[in-house]
Parts: sequence; structure tokens; C-alpha cells
Amino acid sequence: MMFVADKWKDYEILYAGKGEKYERWGSVRLLRPDPQAVWPVISDGKVTEMNKLPSPDAVYNRSSSGGGAWTRLSQMPSSWKISYDTLGKKLTFIVEPTSFKHTGLFPEQAVNWDFCGGLIEDAVNKGRKEVRILNLFAYTGAATLACAAHGATEVVHVDASKGMIARAKENVSASGLNDSYIRFIADDCKKFVEREIRRGRKYEGIIMDPPSYGRGPSGELWKLEDSFYDLVSLTSELLSDDPLFFIASSYATEITAQASGQILSLGIKGGKVAAGEIGLPVTKMGINLPCGSVARWTLN
Repeated sequence: MMFVADKWKDYEILYAGKGEKYERWGSVRLLRPDPQAVWPVISDGKVTEMNKLPSPDAVYNRSSSGGGAWTRLSQMPSSWKISYDTLGKKLTFIVEPTSFKHTGLFPEQAVNWDFCGGLIEDAVNKGRKEVRILNLFAYTGAATLACAAHGATEVVHVDASKGMIARAKENVSASGLNDSYIRFIADDCKKFVEREIRRGRKYEGIIMDPPSYGRGPSGELWKLEDSFYDLVSLTSELLSDDPLFFIASSYATEITAQASGQILSLGIKGGKVAAGEIGLPVTKMGINLPCGSVARWTLN
């Protein structure tokens, strides 16, 4: 199963292949590496070289010593805005190419924004008074925006990076959601969850998108495949007695979508789980680019 984020207007992958993807972010075109694009670039049944396509505005080049940098090929802004319509709610994001090849947004996650937003809005329309959402490893806040836009009474946004939280706040303002009740917490996610358990806090929805590798509170190196189950099981203690969802995304190639689904099935009592890859359409090739996986737990 693949959940495909195919409702974008301001973003698309035009071509992908030979380890790269050629994207349009609003009016800006970027070319950057993608390890899942393991096929040749084909147009009209013929193999097409990436360098024969119209020049992008910027290209990300990896360094032999690690990391990399963007090479700008035309006049383009250092940052700009794009929008996404999530079930009738407009979200606006600031896009800014970084030295890590990222842009501050993962467009494939739109399938999860719509999923969470639909469940929240349905619950609110049916008279639910409290819909509290916990967003862990929340990055620049796209899922936070979606939950707030669809009526969550409280969204707790947790990320260890103060820089990412600052950008998330800018995205909140750009989306016109300043009146929403959003709490921004700069902290280690596991430590925060442990404190919330001691406080007796509960949430109707939980979202987590942990990195493949990370550092623990004492600086120790951890791998997601070694910690995923424990993290899910611990965090599930924060679900309320009438929860809406628990969503766990993963970009770790060592953890398949079905493995993520089994972790949720074992780590959360009751309910049902749907798991699959998440992807984006490659519009000029008629295929979908795999972009990670997600497991979704719901009570019913």
C-alpha cells in the first residue's frame, strides 16, 4: 500500500531518476539527490538525461568529504512561500533550501495532514469539546498547522531544535493561525513524554516523525530501529480514554512500513492499524516516488 500525496498545486516532482529528483516549489525549480530514484529518467518512452532538461534554478551537489551545498543557476529568492489546501483549509509554508539539502518541508507528509485534519474536524463537528494533539519531532510544524486549522483545541509541538521551532512559529503566522492554542516546547521528545506521563496529561491524537539516527539526552547515539517500539509504547500512555489517532512516520530504510505497523499493533492496546509507504507522484513520468513509510493507529 502507498499513501500518495497527489493534491498539491504549489509543489510537484516533474522527473526523478539516476538518484535525483527535479522539483517545482511554487515557481522555483530545484534539482537534488534522492536515494529512492533508482531508475533512469524516461520521457515519452525514451531515456532522458537529467542534464538535458530545462535548467533548474538551483542544484544540490554532494561533497566528497560529506554534506554538500546548493549551486544557484538563476536569480531566485533565498526563501519563499508555498501553500497547500488540506480539506478546504489553506496552509502556508516558508521554503528555504538548506545546507543539508532539505527545504524545511516534506511534501509527502500532506497525506498525514489530511488524515489527521479529517479526524479532528469530524470529532469537533460531532460535539467533541477537547481535542488535544501532541506532535513529537515536529520539525517546522506542518502537521501542527493542519491540526490547528481543523479545530484542535490544543496542539503541543515538541522539537529539540530551537531553530526549527522558530520556523514553525513563522509558518503559523503565515497560515493565519496565531489565534490557535499551540504550545511550542524545545526539548528532547522522550524526556518530555516521560514528564507528561508523570503529570497525568492525556491527548486525543499523537503524531511522531522520529529521525533515523539521533542523540539521547546524555549524548549517546541511538538508532530508530533499536528504540522505535519502546518510544511508541511509552508515548501511547499519553492517549486519552477516547483517542482519535496515533501516527508514526519513518524514513529509516531498515524499518519497513509493515514493521512500523506491527510496532503500533504491539505497542498500543486495542484499535486497528493501517500501514504503508508514503509517496509523491512524478508528474512527467506517470509513477510515484517512495518517500518513507507511515503507520496509523485508530481506535475504531
